[in-house]
Amino acid sequence: MWRLHLCLLVALAEPFLNSKKTYEYKYEGLVRVGRELPDLVESALKMRCTFKIIGESPQTFVLQISNVDVEDFNGLPGKGVFSPSQKLTKRLSAEFSQPIVFEFSKGQITDIRTAPGVSNTVVNIVRGILGFLQVTVKTTQSFYELVELGIHGVCQSSYTVEEDSNAKELIVSQMVDITNCQQPAALYRGMALAPEDKLSKQRGESVVSTVKHTYTVKSTADGGLITKAFAQERQYFTPFNVKGGNSRLRDIELLKVSDTTDKIVTGQMQSRGNLIYKTEKDLRPIPVVMINLNEPMPKILDLIKRLAQANIYHVDSASSTDILNLIQLLRVATLENLEQLWKQVSGNDEHRRWFLDLVVEVTDERILKFLETRFKAGDITANEAGQALVVAFNHLSAEPVSVALAQEFLTIPFSKSHPLMWNTVVLAYGSLVYRYCVYTDPCPITVVQPLLDMATSGLSKNSEEDMVLALKALGNAAHPSSIKTLLKFLPGYTAGAEKLPIRVQSAAVQSFRLLASRDPHSVQDIVLNLFVQRTLPAEIRMLACMVLLETKPSIALISVISEVLLEETDLQVASFSYSLLKGISKSRTPDNQHLSTACNIAIKILTPKLGHLSYRYSKNVHLDWFHDDFLFGTSADIYMLQNESLIPTKLMLKGKMHFIGRILQFLEFGFRADGLKELLVGKTPQLKKGITDFATIMNILSDWQNLPKDRPLLTAYARVFGQEAFLMDVREDSIQSIIKSFSPSAGKESKVWEKIQDVQKGTSWHWTKPHLVYEARFIQPTCLGLPVEISKYYSIINAITVKAKAEINPPPKEHLGELLSSDISLHTDGFVGVTKDHFVFHGINTELFQCGTELKSKIVSALPWAFDLKINRKEQKYEMNLTPIKTVTELFSVNSNVFSVLRNIEDPSLFKITPMMPETEDSQKGLPLTKNSEVKFRQCADAKIYGTSVCIEAEAKRAHYLHEYPLYYFLGHTRFSYQLEPDATPESVITVKALGLSPPAKPLGYEGVAFYLPTAQRDNIEMIVSDVGEEANWKMCANANTDKSQTSAHLRWGAECQTYDLSMRVSAACQPESKPSIYTKITWGALPSVFTMIGQRIQEYVPGISYIMGFYQKYEKNPERQAAVTVVVSSSQTFDMRVKIPERTIYKKAIPSPIDLAGLVLQSTSGRQIRTHSKMDHQMF
Repeated sequence: MWRLHLCLLVALAEPFLNSKKTYEYKYEGLVRVGRELPDLVESALKMRCTFKIIGESPQTFVLQISNVDVEDFNGLPGKGVFSPSQKLTKRLSAEFSQPIVFEFSKGQITDIRTAPGVSNTVVNIVRGILGFLQVTVKTTQSFYELVELGIHGVCQSSYTVEEDSNAKELIVSQMVDITNCQQPAALYRGMALAPEDKLSKQRGESVVSTVKHTYTVKSTADGGLITKAFAQERQYFTPFNVKGGNSRLRDIELLKVSDTTDKIVTGQMQSRGNLIYKTEKDLRPIPVVMINLNEPMPKILDLIKRLAQANIYHVDSASSTDILNLIQLLRVATLENLEQLWKQVSGNDEHRRWFLDLVVEVTDERILKFLETRFKAGDITANEAGQALVVAFNHLSAEPVSVALAQEFLTIPFSKSHPLMWNTVVLAYGSLVYRYCVYTDPCPITVVQPLLDMATSGLSKNSEEDMVLALKALGNAAHPSSIKTLLKFLPGYTAGAEKLPIRVQSAAVQSFRLLASRDPHSVQDIVLNLFVQRTLPAEIRMLACMVLLETKPSIALISVISEVLLEETDLQVASFSYSLLKGISKSRTPDNQHLSTACNIAIKILTPKLGHLSYRYSKNVHLDWFHDDFLFGTSADIYMLQNESLIPTKLMLKGKMHFIGRILQFLEFGFRADGLKELLVGKTPQLKKGITDFATIMNILSDWQNLPKDRPLLTAYARVFGQEAFLMDVREDSIQSIIKSFSPSAGKESKVWEKIQDVQKGTSWHWTKPHLVYEARFIQPTCLGLPVEISKYYSIINAITVKAKAEINPPPKEHLGELLSSDISLHTDGFVGVTKDHFVFHGINTELFQCGTELKSKIVSALPWAFDLKINRKEQKYEMNLTPIKTVTELFSVNSNVFSVLRNIEDPSLFKITPMMPETEDSQKGLPLTKNSEVKFRQCADAKIYGTSVCIEAEAKRAHYLHEYPLYYFLGHTRFSYQLEPDATPESVITVKALGLSPPAKPLGYEGVAFYLPTAQRDNIEMIVSDVGEEANWKMCANANTDKSQTSAHLRWGAECQTYDLSMRVSAACQPESKPSIYTKITWGALPSVFTMIGQRIQEYVPGISYIMGFYQKYEKNPERQAAVTVVVSSSQTFDMRVKIPERTIYKKAIPSPIDLAGLVLQSTSGRQIRTHSKMDHQMF
């Protein structure tokens, strides 16, 4: 748990200011960020000054600040001293030297005015100084509560008053509740798509703040006089659960009060508002970087060129953090700057791509105007436009002007130039509306009106494609005013809606998913009505049940669902709904806390009827976990909706993260098989042998070309952070185009032909994708007037480089089929890699200075390659040679550490970034509750035949505080690396023939030969892999054969294939009682010790696992070195299983089958032997 400690020490005069007096004070503000433990580094910043308040009129006063002194600290508490920050002192002194005017009436500051050039940071510090004038003293009450305006917003204050009659003083304590302000000054950015989880917050908080003011008020002849004043604000932050803390107090005394002698000349002034803290609109300073933002143009160009060059031949992890520097500079560039930059980079593919990928992080109207120009000019491709727009819209600051500009993209012709791009534009606009409405209540209908019009237009034209797209965009927007339009697409609410395609009705139901949290009661009424209508298609009812449960219904509604399911005749609906309830009943995440209890009751009622249904019916699989101390958890769902066809109608997979009191639906993927479903509808009776009737299935699927041209075979979509961002239909013409391009008869008109010509000349291809995945910021004002910030940044660089050159002899002249009789030699090298940077910042962040704690982690993955491939398809010869690596190659690495940081823009040379856990050994002394650990590990395994060594390195340094919580495990350095290192002897391998030459030209490697020997009775396959060395005798021999009754395989390896052996046999037959069965037997002779050890370990777990899975077991002496499994079909939906291993037999009856066994049962009862089945049947089992 990190703590931020702010102390504000000031001596003030009486709350009533006399316009004929001059008040002089001494001020000291201190901010500390760290753990307040003697062996962990912390950062601190201290500011001192004196200031005068001079009266101009009964309600107008001038504030003059002088003797400004700024000091900073970065080190171990008690072992260092504050250092003067001279350049920052000079910068602040220049701004503070200008007089500040404020209005003060009835103990309240109503307006602050400054000269035009004073920065927002300085004005906020002034707010912190003047905030001490606002204190409400009631001498007749010892405790009272008030709602007051202050620097944190309009918040509730609790006062206690104690009287010291001897000293004639009142001690006034004020506690401010800044977590529940009516008008909070705190700001959230980037969290609109991660809604709060109130039930999680009840279990604990990751951020806790306290603010306390203490005043000493002395009784004088003129009234009350504040002789001492002190404020302390503390913020506790941990990515996990806050459970403790402490505080310290300091005070200071009044200097003097004198008569005013001179009036101050203030000059031109502008209003800066009241005492409430004001946040910069553009949130310009990114907390984990600090660079000079003057003249951004040349700096942007330089960074783009350097980043592009550094990431061509590998992912340069050392420069990946420069992405944030580039984003920072782009955010201060003007629209004219962006246009000038475009002209300079658009002619270079690398520079152009880097610019377009990162300029989208300019999160205001400038990026919309820039992209609008590109769309209208048509000087970017549809691919570039789609990628840029989806990120820009989803990272855009959701302001009214931005939403209005974004609407324009719905009318630009270029937006409709490509179907996938048009989908992206419409869906992204819906996402923008959603985020706008999160912070705007009530949300005007005008922002969603274009989408409502699209839906209505699609309905009037009966355009399935337009209706689905509009409905999905309305689902993204989740605007309450869209419900009336959505009902037009639902059966039972609008006449004729039942005639709409199922795909349209399905999209309409799912459009309520996000509305379920915004207007749960309205959504419950609608989807419950759909669920109980048994005349509706099963898919619509199943989706309605899914949405209904997302509204977190009461136990009464769960009872209604149970009653419906007890009478349900559609087993698809029953199975899916039952599995939904069952998954939630086992849920441990806070959002399902109450719902899981209700579902538990329902499951007990429904299990006798529905608990036996197998995976041949529609199902939901739900998995989750949550840890209270971590306040962190994950959940995953798989939804499989089926009908009478063999292929699921709809498949959805989604995952959520539960962290710091919020829920983030990270990713969701979904597929619809409408076209395939249409192929299979009504044709299931043709499958006389059930799902194993492959010949009939292939015959049915071959009819796909006869589907309507406007009906997609498959539809795929993806949601990111709960918003649908990708939608694509796979249609018949797309598949035809691919088949035509790769057909052996394809000629010079084929794109594949063009690529083959390029490869013969030698070609290369490079692609990078830098991306700021998320930027989440929480900014809260402090009593010093400085913003304390908790920010999370996650950036990625993906890169791939491919080089290839081929020799084809003879080269194709007319069509691709000629390649089948050519000798092909291909050389290729390149790499694919990704670098992920994750930052967490906690501390003070302004455009002038930063003081805080940073968690930095970097994950690097890379896969280089270089090999030669020789292919002769006619002679069935293949050869691959892998080139040994020449340098150390890091395949995977993780680095992380926590730092205490100090930066100020005036003196970059004095930036201080110190590991929170210092390197010195003596820093750990004197802490009996500390358990320190440091681990260093390196191990390599040589593979000389491949010319490389595989090395693992690990390093970790930790300090565990036994009385504390999980965050401490992360307070230290972590490094893990998995890498390849060159070996003295040159890797060549592997697939069918792989040979490498080492000096002096001795063959090393492996050679493989495969034989396929089909006969009328059986198919035989044999394979031999041999070590090619001169004296090597290692071989691996494998053979397999399949006939009409069984399949067997035998594997031998070692010296001349004689050292170890393993065999398996699978056969199918009918038991005497005519029940179809599958019998599998595995036998083994000598095995390597590692195999034996693994087998023993597995055998140890068999009793426990079999008990958990409901198997019975008995101890009996079975054959040694043998395992046998028998599966017997007991009904069309269940099977029995018996497993025999050397020391025990385990068995279970009536296990639900994931596939339909009706075909097997039918054959058995008709007297046909299962052993007459085709070979494909046995291969399937």
